[in-house]
Amino acid sequence: MQQASTAVPAGPGAVTTVRQPELLLADYHFDVPLDHKAPEGELIRLYAREVVAAGKSAAERERLPWLLYLQGGPGCGADRPVGRSGWLDRALDEYRVLLLDQRGTGRSTPANRQTLPLRGGPEEQAEYLSHFRADAIVRDCELIRRRLMGDRPWTVLGQSFGGFCAVTYLSHAPEGLDAVLLAGGLPAIDPGTDADAVYRAAYPRMERKTLAHYARYPRDADTVRALVRHLSEHEEVLTDGTRLTVPALQQLGFLLGTGDGSHRLHYLLEDAFVSTADGPRLSDAFREQVAAVLSRAATPLFSLLLESIYAQDGRATGWAGERVRAEFPAFDAGKAVAEDRPVLLTGETVHPWMLDTHAALRPLARTAELLAARTGWGPLYDTERLARNTVPVAAVIYHDDLYVDTEHSLATARAIRGLRTWVTDEFEHDGIRAGGRRVLDRLLRLARDGRDGAGRD
Repeated sequence: MQQASTAVPAGPGAVTTVRQPELLLADYHFDVPLDHKAPEGELIRLYAREVVAAGKSAAERERLPWLLYLQGGPGCGADRPVGRSGWLDRALDEYRVLLLDQRGTGRSTPANRQTLPLRGGPEEQAEYLSHFRADAIVRDCELIRRRLMGDRPWTVLGQSFGGFCAVTYLSHAPEGLDAVLLAGGLPAIDPGTDADAVYRAAYPRMERKTLAHYARYPRDADTVRALVRHLSEHEEVLTDGTRLTVPALQQLGFLLGTGDGSHRLHYLLEDAFVSTADGPRLSDAFREQVAAVLSRAATPLFSLLLESIYAQDGRATGWAGERVRAEFPAFDAGKAVAEDRPVLLTGETVHPWMLDTHAALRPLARTAELLAARTGWGPLYDTERLARNTVPVAAVIYHDDLYVDTEHSLATARAIRGLRTWVTDEFEHDGIRAGGRRVLDRLLRLARDGRDGAGRD
């Protein structure tokens, strides 16, 4: 088994600095405990990229406050900026920004089918990954903050799962926070709202999003039914080795959670079939595009750890997305085709059959099963501390967010003292990217207006 370095650097070090148009980028590496309850034990190495506006002097850069960006996921590395645009453009007006690859993602000791065997067998891999939830990410952030800033607090911007992490941060280390900005990232914090409850609320949203797509592009309903019939009779393998089954096809509904997702799905379906000497087959263009949407090669932790982000009461999640789906028979694609009904698509749920169909997950199948069966997950949020919160918090909540339930988010907003909300149907889950500068600017103004803890927008 490969061991991480045991030498903790005396302080942060920017090992590489590069320039882009309008940007100055610096690479940082930090060694942190794998298990923060055993700080003298094994260390893992984290990577973060500092981004500052070009044209500022070194002294000006040093005076800028820090903004930490926490990426959505779980299991996704931070954004890789190319030039100054979107929310980053607004942030750079007044911050130096740190883009953190959360543990196990990007360049932060990546955990995937290639690296996890270094830990040992599935049991060792599952035990290792049990340290990769939001509570550990927050403790990583605190160690990084102290190494960069000493006792000074910073502002945190959390997108989606990054917002979940930020709420955990408010629960466990609010002294490190100057302000918190949440974009589609208010989790259900009541321990009684478990993974089953999350998915029980999610499947009706998936149905609404699917039917809205078919209303916009009626012929797509016919195309999806034709695909279901085709996949019921033919085995199709995507360009990455993933087997495209009917349930895997339904996962294309994942696209419907973004502002342009319905249009992207439509254009993808336009290329579905091509005539061949053997009759209609899936086109290579379609198979390649579907592989790009469904692949977990770059983000295997999303499938392995997604349900654990909802686990707080010690119970196993046990493939909640699959279990709850049985309560919604309208998602039975075969029956929908037989009855000439629209085939409903699904969102970001994970299922045990993915461990067989998805090429990047097959080597991790037993590890995933062990994590799904794992008990003893501890609480991620301190509701009493959140009720006494004094950190300025602002959140944008998307009115019919496919991925994060609006009612759950509003309940959490009411439970965090002083949190100010902006509820909008102008954006989907990717509002911080689609709305960019405007969305971040409004969140900053809400947080600053709410420093006295007053009211909601």
